[in-house]
Amino acid sequence: MGSDQYQEPAILIVDDQFGIRILLNEIFNKEGYQTYMASNGMQALEIVQEYHPELVILDMKIPGMDGLEILKRIKEKESDIKVIIMTAYGELEKIKQAIKNGAITHFAKPFDIDDVLNAVKKELPLKSK
Repeated sequence: MGSDQYQEPAILIVDDQFGIRILLNEIFNKEGYQTYMASNGMQALEIVQEYHPELVILDMKIPGMDGLEILKRIKEKESDIKVIIMTAYGELEKIKQAIKNGAITHFAKPFDIDDVLNAVKKELPLKSK
């Protein structure tokens, strides 16, 4: 970590839906964030371990290891990572569990992209802007 070169904060996008991953990836890239993408829990955890993103946008409905399990494991690895979750509309129980397990906020799908962007900017300001 000794280099002087500043790197913009990194975001990991975890969603099994390709279209959503690509959309979010493009939007955050345009803003100037570094981005990583994962389509399942194992990929997500590997990226967290290797690249240490500051923030994770995590879909709760992921086949295999579900969002709550991914959230718990991310927090075990790196407790200071900020996690924003996305849920289907009306999944209150899941949202409560996720917040209890350390998620900072949530968005119901379909989400407003500006809302997600503003929440991320608030939690993870870009230095160069």
